[in-house]
Amino acid sequence: MNANMNVLILSCGTRNKIVQYFKKELGDKGMVLAADCSKLAPALYEADKHFIVPRIDEEEYLSTILSICVEFRVKAVLSLIDPELSILAKHKQDFLSVGTLPIVSDYEIVELCFDKYRMYQFLTQNGFKTIRSYVDKEVFYKDFKAGKLDYPVFVKPIKGSASININKVNSREEVELLFARFDNLMIQEFMNGTEYGADVYIDILSGEPVAMFTKEKIKMRAGETDKAVSIKEPILFDLIETFVKKVGFKGIIDIDLFQVNGEYYISEVNPRFGGGYSHAYECGINVPRMIINNIKGIVNPKVIGQYNEGVYMMKFSEILIKSCFS
Repeated sequence: MNANMNVLILSCGTRNKIVQYFKKELGDKGMVLAADCSKLAPALYEADKHFIVPRIDEEEYLSTILSICVEFRVKAVLSLIDPELSILAKHKQDFLSVGTLPIVSDYEIVELCFDKYRMYQFLTQNGFKTIRSYVDKEVFYKDFKAGKLDYPVFVKPIKGSASININKVNSREEVELLFARFDNLMIQEFMNGTEYGADVYIDILSGEPVAMFTKEKIKMRAGETDKAVSIKEPILFDLIETFVKKVGFKGIIDIDLFQVNGEYYISEVNPRFGGGYSHAYECGINVPRMIINNIKGIVNPKVIGQYNEGVYMMKFSEILIKSCFS
């Protein structure tokens, strides 16, 4: 086996399918390594080799990951959770210096994605339709009084993921209660429309968006798409391409959007594999292969919209049983 094509997947958790896809695409050209801070992360045991590593907030975390990259001559590293992306992006040069390419956008772009209000400001300043958002509740009350929006609204952390601590509220009293209880909250307009998701790969070498898969979300669970159907809409492809080029993303990203009265609104971006990426892969949008091409020095051709529409994705639960750990 050629160890020169080894790929390391960090915080693999329950994302077994991602590990499986990389193993399938690498074949005998390299190993898929997986790491997590918990030995109870089932995706670990899909990999060719796995590692239990320190938590990302522990002092020895970075040196541990870098040592794995050196020992196993890892060519590419990626993470499946938000907080770790910031670390990979911030220390990109440390990884490059040992021959490992982090599959992640630049640090400033990653941080922009994780600050929902900064992303709202970026979108509005650059002419993209987005969800009306407020960090000053008094400004929100003023706009409410002027009839610019109505209840219900969402109150959520400015920085957060997995739909944690997001509240749909119906009154000023509820807004006041949440703002008194928690810091760093924002108010976001409720979009009464259709929710969409887009899995996009921006070629690491060319900087061009080369793959795009869009789906209508039918049901959500814990912030992830539970059921969806693939759709194709040229206007949506054009909007996404303009947006990703304007920001300067690299690698795999997941975009949330809404359609209201025929207009598309960009909501937020996860600069990693989204929880519903399997839908795209099974429809032929092969991002693991694109990543492998990039680490080989190959620029990927554009395959935007090259998949079947009307294909449904339905998640279901699976279990892994182990009698011991090694």
